[in-house]
Amino acid sequence: MCSLVVRTLVTTADERTWPKNQPILFLGEWCKLYDRKAVWSDLNTIIAPYHWDDREKLYNDYLYLQEVYEDLLYKLSIKLNHIHGVDHSFRYWRILIGPWLGTFVHIIFDRWFMLKRVIESSEVDKCRSINRDGETIIPNDMEDFSKLFLKDNWNEAIYSELIDRCWNKKIHIEKIDCEENFIKKRAIAQLSLASDLKKIFFKALFFLNQLTRKSNEYFFLFSYLPLKTDLHLQIKLGQIPKIWRSVSAPKVKSNELKRNWRVKNNAGSDAFVELINDMIPAHIPTVYLEGYETLVNAASNLPWPKKPSAIFTSVSFVTDDIFKIWAANKIENGVPLVIGQHGGNFGISKFSFYEKHQLSISDAFLSWGWKKKEYKNIFPIGNLKIIEKSINYDPNGKALLVELFIPRYSYYIYALPISSGQWLTYFKEQCRFIAALPLPIQQKIIVRLFRHDKQRKNNSSGEAHWSDQNFEVEYELGNKPIKELMKESRVYISTYNATTFLESLSWNVPTIIFWNPKYNELCEDAIPYFELLKSVGIFHATPESAAQQMIKVWDDVSIWWESKEVQSARDEFCKCWSYTGPDSMKKLETLLREVVN
Repeated sequence: MCSLVVRTLVTTADERTWPKNQPILFLGEWCKLYDRKAVWSDLNTIIAPYHWDDREKLYNDYLYLQEVYEDLLYKLSIKLNHIHGVDHSFRYWRILIGPWLGTFVHIIFDRWFMLKRVIESSEVDKCRSINRDGETIIPNDMEDFSKLFLKDNWNEAIYSELIDRCWNKKIHIEKIDCEENFIKKRAIAQLSLASDLKKIFFKALFFLNQLTRKSNEYFFLFSYLPLKTDLHLQIKLGQIPKIWRSVSAPKVKSNELKRNWRVKNNAGSDAFVELINDMIPAHIPTVYLEGYETLVNAASNLPWPKKPSAIFTSVSFVTDDIFKIWAANKIENGVPLVIGQHGGNFGISKFSFYEKHQLSISDAFLSWGWKKKEYKNIFPIGNLKIIEKSINYDPNGKALLVELFIPRYSYYIYALPISSGQWLTYFKEQCRFIAALPLPIQQKIIVRLFRHDKQRKNNSSGEAHWSDQNFEVEYELGNKPIKELMKESRVYISTYNATTFLESLSWNVPTIIFWNPKYNELCEDAIPYFELLKSVGIFHATPESAAQQMIKVWDDVSIWWESKEVQSARDEFCKCWSYTGPDSMKKLETLLREVVN
């Protein structure tokens, strides 16, 4: 029998931590930047199997981590009340810190479990990590954190910390000195003329809003309604319409002395719970700890209504800590929070942390047509994003294939492909679809990638991958809105469970959907609707089946699409998942009036 090759562990794509002339175990596909293929392809490497490729494990871990999160959120709420000398409700803290805490828990579990599996299996005996000041990886706020967890620097620091905490006696760690302080680099604002003009515009807008503001009017912030519709709705509600914008959270330095505490463990807590309890004080964003009072003051000085009748937003509850703390304070005083669905996946997918979070914090959640019997606060208003919008497709146009964009590293859990390895599986399925088409149809396809592929080192969007395939297709790098591209297309091809296919079906644009059911798990309520779409050739579980449908309808897509069977299936699907009836705005106006009472 041949002996096991013991390798050096590499956790990220930061090549400073890669050994020379030694066998390597890459912790995941995220270590291999495609544009650095010339470097890693010549090395003696293997890749650790990704634990969440077992999607049953992913779902079970999601359920487990939801329990961990809820327990931590409750304990952390008590702790922060004590630290800050306040007595805020559990809901207040859920609104403010819930997005960070839930995402942090999911991220740390993923990093910890992968390390645990490879280190405890004795596949590796050493690794290299970068010496850095611990304070340099502490985020300022949730917006800051949402940028950090994409980066190799932050992830390398997290992996190194986990190894130090859990396995420093099992694996030899070689520390590398480095002068780079990536946190300081990212803190330097790059101002432009456009950003300066934008600031001036919104300052003027704030001033005008204050002249006509009433303390008890409805407050709209990023409602996701078309602007004209948003302003008209405010008039119908009896107020002078306003366009509000938020401001950035204050920048606050961390203070090690204020982080000398921990979240209390329950008796018999498992190893991960003990670990995450220890890590929270070291990583909680500064605006929730050292800068909490500064954050409170910044929010209280905003020119927003003092006692709004209701608060309505569709996106500001995740990264906007100024809005979150302002809204949490108002909600504690009885102001209702209304959240509008802001994209696809909601209601359809089997599991999603942020869907559950929104349903937990809102008094009313405005769905695009669906309900869930366990939640009484879901109101099926309709697809707010495309109210009063419509398009016509071109029966002789091209085909539009819109590609999935995901970070290389996992973040919060929901039912889509996760991290680089699963994106590669997705990408290969896209190639199988193109390859199954005859050349004349291939030449009519527009592949729409992530805008300019700007963050290719932090994310998976595929420009370089596609360019190496030599397909005779046209690439569009996000310079043109998808709506405009749909107008020029005879068929839209959707490849993942998100917003765009809901829009194309609502706009009655011929649509072919294909995705791998393994990575796009559906909830039980949604399965019959996708079976209905499958029965009329809209939905497919393999790229080859979708390609055959494309070939079948290509020469005259209208005959298929406008048939009674297809239109009936489309109508039934849209009524539940992307309703666009003429009564949506009236229902929304009525709900906003009723939620106040």
